[in-house]
Amino acid sequence: MKQPLAFRMRPQHLDDIIGQQHLIGEGKVLRRCIMEKRLFSMIFYGPPGTGKTTLAMVLANELELPYRLFNAVTGNKKDLETIFQEAKFYEGLIVIIDEVHRLNKDKQDLLLPHVENGNITLIGATTSNPLHAINPAIRSRCHLFEIKQAKQEDIERALKKAIHHPDGLSDIVQIEEEALHIIARHSNGDIRYALNILEICAIACDGIITQELVSQYSQFPNMSMDSDGDGYYDVLSGFQKSIRGSDVDAALYYLGIMIEANDMDSIERRLLVTAYEDIGLGNPAAVARCATAIDAAKRVGFPEARIILAAAIIDLTLSPKSKSAEHAIDAAMSTLRHTSYSVPDYLRFTPVHMDDDEKYDYERSDLWNRIQYLPDRLKNKRFYEPELTSSYEKILAQNLEKLRRVPRSSNLKELKKKS
Repeated sequence: MKQPLAFRMRPQHLDDIIGQQHLIGEGKVLRRCIMEKRLFSMIFYGPPGTGKTTLAMVLANELELPYRLFNAVTGNKKDLETIFQEAKFYEGLIVIIDEVHRLNKDKQDLLLPHVENGNITLIGATTSNPLHAINPAIRSRCHLFEIKQAKQEDIERALKKAIHHPDGLSDIVQIEEEALHIIARHSNGDIRYALNILEICAIACDGIITQELVSQYSQFPNMSMDSDGDGYYDVLSGFQKSIRGSDVDAALYYLGIMIEANDMDSIERRLLVTAYEDIGLGNPAAVARCATAIDAAKRVGFPEARIILAAAIIDLTLSPKSKSAEHAIDAAMSTLRHTSYSVPDYLRFTPVHMDDDEKYDYERSDLWNRIQYLPDRLKNKRFYEPELTSSYEKILAQNLEKLRRVPRSSNLKELKKKS
């Protein structure tokens, strides 16, 4: 039984690799490593299907150095210990660790001294941002290289090569030009995904891969929504920023990705965060409608929930935006981190050693707006500053201005005498 097409077409030499010219082009760092017969520990990071592990194996082959593959998720500590024992007998052993960000502490502790003393050369591969996901102790001992998604023309070149190559489809099928374009577009920079679609279409076709056939087997573009990887957070980030930037079409696009991933929890949380963080007092009614829409969407479920969520997103995206609430609470918390003052005696739950005329009077509503509530050292501090982006917050600003014109006092005895 044949190996999958993507496996058969895996590059064996540097010149077989499609793309990544920023690393393997003439005069670039990895090509120089091969020319000068030098290698150092490194981490390749980038989306799935971009050839991180393949590039690591190609480097080992080109340098004619032994290597061992280790998966941080499925491999155990004993496997790693065996590799390190082998390193004593194989000079220049390369250890290629897939999903290196998933190494647990025991494995990290075992790995670090071998990387540090040069017993092995580590090449890690990860779909996550190494600055966030990789243990700093490992990261500081490695060079970081981004492996970029393939361009559409690169994917089309890889597909044509697979059709004609003797290890590929050996010209047993032909492909319509538009069908080629569709596969490349839907692959979202993932050559492996493109080859998988090509292979299933080659099996299903009668000699010619048509655009209709490709559309049948590639109904949805390849989207990275793995909750353990950066692609997941990239979609959430793009979603929130699109709402904040009032780009309704982009917001709906990212919503569609999350709906395809059937990720109601992420949609629910991100919508609520966005509603209060970015719309806030710009349109409180839309914020309330958003919460109601989320409850309704959870009750009806997909696919109907998509309509409810879309309505809420359109409402939020086209609403006036105000981050004044976020800025206000952040300013208050920043003050707290640098200073700490006691609650004024007359505001305490059970004030002691105070005469009645010095105490807060629950019945004197005429005094409420004239009492100083902040500690003395903060009495002139201002945390909330309205953003005049909507009629609602303009009304709040007018009310605030009137209130701030009235002097506040901590001397309740005097206030009561004057009233």
